Amino acid sequence: MKTLASLFDNIPYQYLYGAAHVPIQDICLDSRKAAPNSLFVAIPGTEHDGAAYIDDAIAAGSTVIVSEQIPEARNPNITYIQVADAAHTLGLLASQFYEHPSQKLKVVAVTGTSGKTSTVHILYNLFRQLGYNVGMLSTIHNQVNDQILPSTLTTPDALYIHQLLHQMVDAKCQYCFMEASSHALCQDRLAGLHLAGAIFLNISHDHLDYHHTFDAYIKAKKKLFDKLPKSAFTLYNIDDKCGKVMIQNTKSTPYSYSIQAPADFKAKIISNTWQGIELQIDQQQVWSQLLGNINAYNLLAAYATASLLHQPQLDTLVALSTIGPIKGRMQQLHTDKKINILIDYAHKPEALKKVLLTLNQLRTQMHTRARIITIIGCGGNRDTAKRPLMAQIAYQHSDQVILTSDNPRYEDPNAIIEEMKCGLSATQQAQVWSIIDRKEAIKIAYQTAKPDDIVLIAGKGHEGYQEIKGVKYPLQDETIVNELMS
Repeated sequence: MKTLASLFDNIPYQYLYGAAHVPIQDICLDSRKAAPNSLFVAIPGTEHDGAAYIDDAIAAGSTVIVSEQIPEARNPNITYIQVADAAHTLGLLASQFYEHPSQKLKVVAVTGTSGKTSTVHILYNLFRQLGYNVGMLSTIHNQVNDQILPSTLTTPDALYIHQLLHQMVDAKCQYCFMEASSHALCQDRLAGLHLAGAIFLNISHDHLDYHHTFDAYIKAKKKLFDKLPKSAFTLYNIDDKCGKVMIQNTKSTPYSYSIQAPADFKAKIISNTWQGIELQIDQQQVWSQLLGNINAYNLLAAYATASLLHQPQLDTLVALSTIGPIKGRMQQLHTDKKINILIDYAHKPEALKKVLLTLNQLRTQMHTRARIITIIGCGGNRDTAKRPLMAQIAYQHSDQVILTSDNPRYEDPNAIIEEMKCGLSATQQAQVWSIIDRKEAIKIAYQTAKPDDIVLIAGKGHEGYQEIKGVKYPLQDETIVNELMS
């Protein structure tokens, strides 16, 4: 069993009230998970302040409280430690408690507005194909070799990250690939991690309900690279206008990748069809089952990462060619009606635009008069500024648009759709269909589509629920399509 004194070895704090040499059985940041001899870290949050739950944690058995503010009325049987930054301290404590697991395997973090999940899954599958034990932290799920663990956040809290890394070390994993969201970087959820490298994919309008300005959003992403050690690498997309911004002030060694400009790692798109994409990378040709220019960048980022981690070129390219579609990310479903159905998580303007541009390009190559039917909604209690943009982009790049419900949460789905329509003229509004019931919207798109038509079901991707007034009801786009086909 750990002791408080050993946990705080080399971790700064401001004041300690009470005994230092007390046993610590566990660390928690949720008072409902507190237990005898646990250490409770009170994290100030955007909705709830952990300090409000200190008494609950003590009642459940916590003997040590770590907080930025220490209560004036203190329990004489409890040790209180005041720290300047509770979120950062949590990461350091978690790393210490789990014996610094990130130093025992190579951890690579991936950030960007779109493509994080796809890139992390490609890397996980690539290194499994290369014969390694591998862990993964992603939006869809977390994974330790073949063991799948549920995921509720793009990037878990610092405590859970170190718990998962500890499991990976026990499972003899050599690598871990993880998504790093802007929320997580702002909230210091990567504190205590030793990273072997980090990847920057791209950046566009998103999460302004949280960050308020695009500049603040960029700075949140940049934190990942600012904190990298000299021993790490940074891999950045030089085709993105913010690529070079990310490497300013980094101590790590930067490497660029590109499809358009000169770079350390360069790819050329040879062909792009419904069957997959063919690339030339380092003078070698590789075919992938994944679709579109979006995945060309993700595949190149994965190849470059493997190269920086000293994997053989040909083995890497062969392994990349075996990786199949990722659930809810440009996921193609084949139907008896010969309709091309794609399910994609695109719930941001730039991501939706990229997907639709890809579909238009594929349609042109098919030499058909196929229509593009786009089903799209916007999440409730999230960035409202993107709603009119989403409808505008869908209308500009589709032949028919169906506005529907996403995760309305505590908002009225009708009101969300009306806000989306604000991006359209009166004439355009009359041409789009508004169908609140998502299942019904998919059904109508399926029934009205003709052979070769393309139906894009965007916004929810892999999600198996629809969140309405605090309740998550079972609903999955893929399941709805499969039911229609049967």
